[in-house]
Amino acid sequence: MNNPIYPAATREMAQKRKQLAPEILEAFKAFSDRVLAEGALPQKTKELIAVAVAHVTQCPYCIRGHTEFARKRGATEQELMEAIWVAAEMRAGAAYAHSALALDTMNELEKRSGTDKE
Repeated sequence: MNNPIYPAATREMAQKRKQLAPEILEAFKAFSDRVLAEGALPQKTKELIAVAVAHVTQCPYCIRGHTEFARKRGATEQELMEAIWVAAEMRAGAAYAHSALALDTMNELEKRSGTDKE
């Protein structure tokens, strides 16, 4: 594909982001570094979580970046795939759980149509 939806992340793009909002970029980097630092959860676990969330948010840059970081922190291919399956289950589970909204709407419509007949 000659014109991909997601352009490659380049050094030029990174420099442009920094030029346009340097203070915000520095704050974001500091936040990211702190969140992903070793803490109650080890960095490997945090990166596995990031990979799973990246799949739910469908961010190709995050998927690639956090997959690489997870591998560098010792995550196995099997651990990564399990994290991705957890993301898939959560995404599917959310659709199932939110069916309650459609069911509730159908019940309300049924009640209204029953009231109209009286």
